[in-house]
Amino acid sequence: MKGEFGSISRKGFEGRFGYGMRSRSHRVVEDCSVTVVDALRQSCWANMPSELLRDVLMRIEESECSWPQRKNVVACAGVCRSWREIMKEIVRNLEVSGKMTFPISLKQPGPRDTLIQCFIKRNRGNQTYHLYLNLSQASNDDGKFLLAARRCRRPTYTDYIISLNADDVSKGSNNYIGKLRSNFLGTKFTIYDAQPPNAGAKVTKSRSTRIVGMRQVSPKVPAGNYPVAHISYELNVLGSRGPRRMQCIMDTIPTSAIEPEGVAPTQTEFLPGNFDSFPSLPFFRSKSTRTDSFRSGPLLTPKDEMLVLKNKAPRWHEQLQCWCLNFNGRVTVASVKNFQLVASLENGAGGQEQENVILQFGKVGKDIFTMDYQYPISAFQAFAICLSSFDTKIAFMFELAIWCYVILSTLFPYFLSTCIGRRASRTGAPNHK
Repeated sequence: MKGEFGSISRKGFEGRFGYGMRSRSHRVVEDCSVTVVDALRQSCWANMPSELLRDVLMRIEESECSWPQRKNVVACAGVCRSWREIMKEIVRNLEVSGKMTFPISLKQPGPRDTLIQCFIKRNRGNQTYHLYLNLSQASNDDGKFLLAARRCRRPTYTDYIISLNADDVSKGSNNYIGKLRSNFLGTKFTIYDAQPPNAGAKVTKSRSTRIVGMRQVSPKVPAGNYPVAHISYELNVLGSRGPRRMQCIMDTIPTSAIEPEGVAPTQTEFLPGNFDSFPSLPFFRSKSTRTDSFRSGPLLTPKDEMLVLKNKAPRWHEQLQCWCLNFNGRVTVASVKNFQLVASLENGAGGQEQENVILQFGKVGKDIFTMDYQYPISAFQAFAICLSSFDTKIAFMFELAIWCYVILSTLFPYFLSTCIGRRASRTGAPNHK
């Protein structure tokens, strides 16, 4: 295999067929060279015996268990079409294998038995957040990049644009996969997916299109707004003791998913172009139904209940005089942003399942936070939920304003009566010159 890689190197083809020529007079030669290169590459690797090729690829997939060695599996999938098809059959989804391989793994539910350990780096200067996969449990300095988000402040709401590329975080990009939107106070959030999470998902009205001169203008890459989750925070107003409480309603995940035999919708590939996002534009529609892109899973019906996640109640530590949660060493700095999400008692299965932490988020440095998640949520959903924890300052300012109003309304009558009494005493006192 090493010999074959050397014999068909890119440099050899460029020198042999004149690929580096860029003038107009040699445009025909350049186009022919590209065609010949692609044909030779395809024929060289496609002619390998299928049994030998499958055995080699299976050995590579089994031996490379973690990043950065896992990149060899991705490299094999990019050799040619036949290798890519075999790799798609060999590499199992994240729920079964517990290995992140292709970008679609970020949309798939995590493993059932273990938490995937990640960390988030915040950049206060440009309002960006980067999600990394932990390569070492001992350090959060280096990791495999997964997702990026950029905060966009609007007059009445805030958007967090989520992208697969750290250098291209915009809704009009091919790397755009979803967003998080908050209300004005930062107490309610909605997670939108750019692609349908299941075959029966419905798109909501997108603000990315606008009317200009009686024409509908769309971005370069159409993107849908499919709501997949709703997050709400409860304010600690008027003396409610303890940390803030949050609740997440997963619109596309049924309550039965947390049961041992439960199944959550699993996406197996990205839909090219998001063309189904704009039903009003017929030329954006695809002839295929695109139902093969999702594994057969439960579609929510009116009888099904949506999975509800809530933060795990902490316990009060008398000696430390603070609220405590067991993060198993993953959180080292006390913060109001720290939380653990479990299935709600009202909608989840009773018993031991309620103690199973589905998502935990906590602070370990000035701008570094850990994020660990597992089945039935995906890395994209977990990242969006954690982003909501960064955008609650307006709500707390509102809470502070309420507290100030309560204090002032209580103390103002006392100060008023005191001032009136002093003025009356000065008026009735004798005038000494």
